[in-house]
Amino acid sequence: MKPMLDVVAGIIWHDGQYLAVERPEGAKMAGWWEFPGGKIEEGESRDDALVRELQEELGITPLDFEFWRELVHEYDEFSVRLYFFHIHKYSGELMALEKQRMCWVDPSGPPIFKYLPADIMIVEELHK
Repeated sequence: MKPMLDVVAGIIWHDGQYLAVERPEGAKMAGWWEFPGGKIEEGESRDDALVRELQEELGITPLDFEFWRELVHEYDEFSVRLYFFHIHKYSGELMALEKQRMCWVDPSGPPIFKYLPADIMIVEELHK
């Protein structure tokens, strides 16, 4: 049986655009684009994991966020259960603390990046 990873992902909004980040060099699946976030640690709530991950990756603290949807995706060697949150307000200055590329994406146009397979359905939904 494949391991199941529980992951939080933040869809951060600013002026009608959402933030996409590129997986940094050295990371698994480097070069693919995704929503910022990461693994939920043992004993951690989804909300706490979201706050911790965004502080570690981007130097921000989400203040106004809401759970949107859950999605399970099967990769060859593991499965991932993703919890997506919409984030409308945060404190701190957005910084690429893992040296990752970041881009604000206008959902009224077509998707422009190569997103992780687990995120494709979410990206398509945002661009409807």
